Amino acid sequence: MGWCFRPMTTKDLAVHCKRMGMQAMEGISPEHYPMLREMGITVSLVGSHSFKEGMCNLQQHDKCLKILRERIDLAADAGYQRVITFTGMRVPKTSHEQLTQNCIDGWKKIVGHAEKRGITLCLEHLNSRDDSHPMKGHPGYFGDDVDHCVSMIKAVGSPNLKLLFDVYHVQIMNGDVIRRIGQYQEYIGHYHTAGNPGRGELDEHQEINYPAVMRAILKTGYKGYVAHEFIPTWADKMAALRHGVQVCDVTPTG
Repeated sequence: MGWCFRPMTTKDLAVHCKRMGMQAMEGISPEHYPMLREMGITVSLVGSHSFKEGMCNLQQHDKCLKILRERIDLAADAGYQRVITFTGMRVPKTSHEQLTQNCIDGWKKIVGHAEKRGITLCLEHLNSRDDSHPMKGHPGYFGDDVDHCVSMIKAVGSPNLKLLFDVYHVQIMNGDVIRRIGQYQEYIGHYHTAGNPGRGELDEHQEINYPAVMRAILKTGYKGYVAHEFIPTWADKMAALRHGVQVCDVTPTG
């Protein structure tokens, strides 16, 4: 995930990722896509509208739909498979039921285009609990309950809208991570990692058992990517990334 390792340049990060054997990156500006292609690195998730703007707000539908259409076309033309989407932030004096319906209506307007272009939209569930850092939690985010996110995906009723299951955010807001991976495997289109608490490395100072989580993912038959989206605290950020890769490099159990 590119933003986590700033101010390192995208090119330098890509070189390190390639050396570590990683096949994909994300959180990368489209201007760098040609460079990644030359290096043999794909883009696992194409960005779109901000998490602060999304489908729960009717006033933001036109803007978000325009961006999503553009990014669906960009991804399809580049040979990528997934584009991110968000609910956006809660709207004051608007009921939970109305915000839910706004989301469903918004995605129904664009999912047909995703189907035509062979692109999967991935709705990211985010935590609204952590207010210690602007990228460790997102107070006010509407899609903060992973069970509710799945219910909205079901209501849209398209195989081209799936859940971005961020293990860090799910652990904070809902927990029972491994059971939910199995429960929602049909609706999951992508995964993110980070340690909790703190959104740091996947080491022994945090509570999530990532080898067990990765084996649970493999057990579902998932064939996509798992992206590291932790904020490094180690002095050597590439050692932190290499460690994350090693922790998640598991073999399935019977």
